[in-house]
Amino acid sequence: MRKFLLLLGILLMSGLSVFAANVPDEVVTYIKRTVPESYIRFDGVVILPDNTVYLPLFPSLFSDITNLKIKSSIPAGMGLEQEPDVVIFNNDFVLLKVINTTDGHKTILPMAQPPLQVRTGLLPQDMLVPSGLVIPENLKGIVGNLKIDTNNADVIKQTSKESFEEFLTENEIAKNQEVLPQFKNKIMFVTTNYSKNIQIVEPAKALPLYSLAQKSIPVNIECVDNGRFLLVTSYERPFLDIISVADSRFIKQINLETCPEEIVIDEINNKAYVTAPKDSLIFVIDLKTMSVIQKIRVNGYCEKLLLADGKMFYADKMKDNIWSIEPDNQYLLKNVGKFPNVSAMAYSDGNLYIASRTKSRVAVVNYNDLSLTREFTTSNKPVAMFLYCNILYILGAQNNMLTMLDATTGNVINTTELNTGGFSTRINQIEQTDLGLITDIKSNMYTIFNLNTGKILKTYKLNIPIKDIKITNKVRLFE
Repeated sequence: MRKFLLLLGILLMSGLSVFAANVPDEVVTYIKRTVPESYIRFDGVVILPDNTVYLPLFPSLFSDITNLKIKSSIPAGMGLEQEPDVVIFNNDFVLLKVINTTDGHKTILPMAQPPLQVRTGLLPQDMLVPSGLVIPENLKGIVGNLKIDTNNADVIKQTSKESFEEFLTENEIAKNQEVLPQFKNKIMFVTTNYSKNIQIVEPAKALPLYSLAQKSIPVNIECVDNGRFLLVTSYERPFLDIISVADSRFIKQINLETCPEEIVIDEINNKAYVTAPKDSLIFVIDLKTMSVIQKIRVNGYCEKLLLADGKMFYADKMKDNIWSIEPDNQYLLKNVGKFPNVSAMAYSDGNLYIASRTKSRVAVVNYNDLSLTREFTTSNKPVAMFLYCNILYILGAQNNMLTMLDATTGNVINTTELNTGGFSTRINQIEQTDLGLITDIKSNMYTIFNLNTGKILKTYKLNIPIKDIKITNKVRLFE
């Protein structure tokens, strides 16, 4: 008994050692080999394809083994694919299955005499605990300093129309809007300038399914990990909020001690870059651990951050300078030149394209020698620009026009007048498709077009105002 209490004390005092613990590689390999398509979340929670959830329990000291296998299970003799209530590996790592109680809470298997590996294990101290989780009294020691909300108080999902009805448009609700086949199993996250909430909308539908309550009106949202998480920056909040979509909860809030704004995702290196213009900073977020790993000091008030071909570019709002950052060269800063009223940038094959909203022109800069190689006139008041397969798409606000240009020559390939009758503001690619999306902030419409041809495929109506839309894969929700 004395040895057990001593070991438990060591575990509790060393809680920081599993604050951001990673599931051992050999365990991850075993889980994915045994139950393919299982998902190991960054906080260590294991989610099987049917949404069965296992909580990881870390030992104070892993046993030295040569071949990982299940040492024991409850019920006995079961493999992980049979989803037992408790799995104990021979390295003393434990998985505890989350089960439902009759009164609507969640718990783990009550055990009169828990195995030693369970009694002396510790949950990760930054883990997102399943809503309403109740830990049996004789296992409270595994919690450490982990916060457990048994009343679902941290759930931010709102299903009533009160979350959006106060700013519904006066137009008749759009009905029978045809869904494009590329939208199968997709979902939309919509922000507005009128509400703090993020609206979750099915493609082609006019009203939200539900919303995610926020502390302040979002500045920027980005979807990561195939739609499992949302990264959110909000006005006057010094946090990068991370939302677990399946749980409809804040999974983590990273305190940056300054107000962040733009978020740019580096999918290749699994990182996010988050700007803090007022303090001339860019934060680098490791998306594997959802933590800050670098803080880049930049020049000026950085906005319109662009990541392309392993380089970053931004405009200094105060001094009209364009700067580049080379992450692979110790974040070297280069002054590209002075360009007033920059509204958008794009980069490809060593050329930086810079659009001026007031001049309605695009300048092309050779990045190797920072020389201005050419300029060409584009649609009036360009507000957004997107480069796809050597086609430069430019969104003109004055005439609500989409222009396709050959990026090599600057010659116009095609121009298309958008039929929204409003004021288009953003253009981007829908992930994992060859479709582009254009949002209209005035008419509450969004347009889908083919990026290869520029052909408009469909224009949809929303009955809520639109600031921005992100479309990603639909995630199975925890009920």
